[in-house]
Order: sequence, then structure tokens, then C-alpha cells
Amino acid sequence: MKIKFAARSMFTGFTLATLMALPITAQAEENDLTNATLWTQTSVEFKATALAAYKLAEIMLDRGLDDKNWTAAIEQEGDYQDKPTAVILDVDETVLDNTAYEAWLIKAKTGYSSKTWAPFVMGATSKPIAGSKEFIDYARSKGVEIFYVSNRKAPEEEGTVKNLKNLGYYVNEDMDTVLLRGEKEEWGSDKTTRRAHVAKEYRVVMIIGDNLGDFVEARDATLAERDALIDTYKDYWSSKWITIANPMYGSWEAATFGYDFKLPNEEKRQMKLDSMSYWEPKE
Repeated sequence: MKIKFAARSMFTGFTLATLMALPITAQAEENDLTNATLWTQTSVEFKATALAAYKLAEIMLDRGLDDKNWTAAIEQEGDYQDKPTAVILDVDETVLDNTAYEAWLIKAKTGYSSKTWAPFVMGATSKPIAGSKEFIDYARSKGVEIFYVSNRKAPEEEGTVKNLKNLGYYVNEDMDTVLLRGEKEEWGSDKTTRRAHVAKEYRVVMIIGDNLGDFVEARDATLAERDALIDTYKDYWSSKWITIANPMYGSWEAATFGYDFKLPNEEKRQMKLDSMSYWEPKE
């Protein structure tokens, strides 16, 4: 389902112009995002890890195409062996680099808000994650369909597709392959129903994302439960499931403070500190 969107009508006057006009300080105060955003945006180490992940994805894709019993979707059911093949990719910090938005949050001394995120998305200015376009082009050369499964909201599809196309990414013109949260009533933030939607018609050879929920349902999972999922799906990681590093945000962070985003920042930070293990020097 394609959804048209008027960029200015839904977000109380926020446009890219007003977004950029919001107060910016000369020096950012202490912020948990700073080092993570700096690393992701500027380091060759991040680019190298992304390139390595996508190169591994190419190798494992070939293995998956050769083995008709191979599927990356735990939602895959029935006789899927002869279905056409597909890859599912998350968008944010997997295909598109949104570090400019994260950096702006730091400078503006504010937190994520749909009122600022939406005009950023509609501005279609995100950059590519290293290696992602080359992998998608490689998959297309093998006849594999590409599905983008993102928790961007349905009204943001126009900006998302524009951004992808502006950067030269393949987007199918004949059917909806950009599956966003809320496009259908049953498509909530849990991506299970959208993975199942793809798996009905395709053998899902690979899933690529930056967050645990891109691969398996893990809403409200504790740190211990998240660790257990690594063991449960040990045969999927780095073969059928490929992860892109994202130290800026994700369910890994929310799990440390019980997914309660309404808590004061100071309290969330203390809960993060309490979640870590510490060296205890001997007297």
C-alpha cells in the first residue's frame, strides 16, 4: 500500500527550515549520544565493520541461494523451497545513515521526537551505510527481491523512498517493498507480522539489521532474556542474520532502564551504570 504524504500538514509547522532554526549551543553538554555518534559518523572503524558485514552478507547469500531449505525467517511456514527469493533489510542505521540527526539532538540539547524526526525523514538527506548499496546491487544481480522493513511511520514512506532512490538504491516500482510501521493495522513496532508478510510469497534468504527486533520478537526483553536469544538462534547469527553496529540507540539501551522512556535522563543513566560490571582493584 502506497501512502502519499504532505510534508507540512501533520507536524505542527515543523519543516526542515524550522528544524534547523531551533536553538543550537556552541558547546554540547554531557550527552550519552556524543561518543557513539562521533564514532559512527567519523570513524574508519565503523565504516570497516559495515563493509565487512555486507561482504559477509554476499558470501552467505550465495550459500542461501544454493540451499533451497535455507530460510532466515523464523516466520517461514509450509513448502517454501521453490518460492522466489528475498532479502529483508532494516532502513535506519542499516541502509541509511542518520547520524546528522543524532548529532543535531546533541547540539540542540534535546531528545528524539517525532516532531523533529519526521521533517528530517521527509527531507531525504540521510547518507548510505558503507557497503549496503553494493550488497543490494549484488543481491539484485542474483534475482533476489529487496524488502525494506522499517519502524519509520507510514506517512514517512514518501521521504524514505525518495532518499533511497536519490542515493541509487533499488526500490521496486511495481509493488510495495518499503514496509513501514502502521501501513496496515496489524503492522506495529514488532516486525514479526511484516516478516511473515514477506515470507508468505518469498523464501527469505537473509535478514540484515541493527537491532534485535529486526530478527526476532523481543519486545520488553530483559538483558538476560536478550542474551538467551543469542544462544537460541546461534545458527542464524552471521549466516542468515547479519548485524550492523549501532551504538547510538536501540533496544539494547532501553533494556537497561526497563523500556521506561519517561524516566528522567539522570535516572536512566544511573540504571545504565547499574547494568554494567565493574573491575574491583585489589587493595
